[in-house]
Amino acid sequence: MSKIRLLIVDDSALVRKMLAEIFNSSPDIEVVGTAIDPYVARDKIKKLNPDVMTLDVEMPRMDGLTFLKNLMRLRPMPVLMISTLTEKGAEVTLQALELGAIDFVAKPKIDVAIGLIDYTEELIAKVKTAAVARVQATNSRLEAKVARNFSVSEKLDANAVISPSRSQKPFKTTHKVIALGASTGGTEAIKDVVRGLSCDTPGIVISQHLPVAFSESFANHIDSAGEMSACVAKDGQQILPGNIYLAPGDRHLLVMRDGARYVCKLNDGPLVNRHKPAVDVMFRSVAQNVGQNAISVLLTGMGADGARGMKEMHDCGASSIIQDEQSSVVWGMPGEAHKLGCVDHTVPLNQVANKIIELVHK
Repeated sequence: MSKIRLLIVDDSALVRKMLAEIFNSSPDIEVVGTAIDPYVARDKIKKLNPDVMTLDVEMPRMDGLTFLKNLMRLRPMPVLMISTLTEKGAEVTLQALELGAIDFVAKPKIDVAIGLIDYTEELIAKVKTAAVARVQATNSRLEAKVARNFSVSEKLDANAVISPSRSQKPFKTTHKVIALGASTGGTEAIKDVVRGLSCDTPGIVISQHLPVAFSESFANHIDSAGEMSACVAKDGQQILPGNIYLAPGDRHLLVMRDGARYVCKLNDGPLVNRHKPAVDVMFRSVAQNVGQNAISVLLTGMGADGARGMKEMHDCGASSIIQDEQSSVVWGMPGEAHKLGCVDHTVPLNQVANKIIELVHK
């Protein structure tokens, strides 16, 4: 099998050198070139025809987002962003994923070369995944979106205390819980699902593989996507209809019972399936505490996290939905659930929300 041809684009000579050494250490990857800025990268793409490109955001002459936008319009290809794990870096990276980048990796610390050893396995795995991922051109991605605008005042507050009146009854609990997991390609897939759900949808808990620095920015992106309100889950927070609770990037999110209520429980346990938050941990808690009143959803993602948990939920009577292979960036996690025979519904991404609504009212 031929090697994956990789182009590295970064304005730092030291970073280019460090990344090249890491990727060339894999027998499956060949660094065919490097570029100091998007203009040089453009010429090398034409000349070298790489399979995958890593792209930094802050570069001279043209920033990475502008280059990515043009690239995905004119010559779509798998792009792996090199991101700083900061609030600003998180926001820019999420914009890059919206524009069509497959995934991102943390920017190496050039002053601590030994620390790169810890990144090597992840970096190589993500390039291999990007090489086989489905790339969607920017125009197609934008055409698929449904424009919606909701003010904050129109949304339900996840922590609001609703005072009872003659015409209004307080929420006691959500009657069902929707548990959703995703990884590679999931940030955009989750937004697509949320756009199709209304503010009377049962509470949703989500575990998406992201660093903790991305948690608040990602919650804001999901919150602005549709009618439902989204927040980073807090320990002991009640799960209410119309609200979405996102696992923090450094904690497992579990669902527990508190009398007649369902509440979020954050856990700082070890990595599971090399992840924290892990979808399997969340699904397992939902199986144990919600049972047949739950719906499990697995979207695009690398690896197998969530497959076993989905089976446990399915064995407890919960309905299960996976995104189909054709619409997934990477059909790893949903594909593994399919292999376990625990899937009730396999649907394209643009039909996941409708299937959730159908099962909620079943």
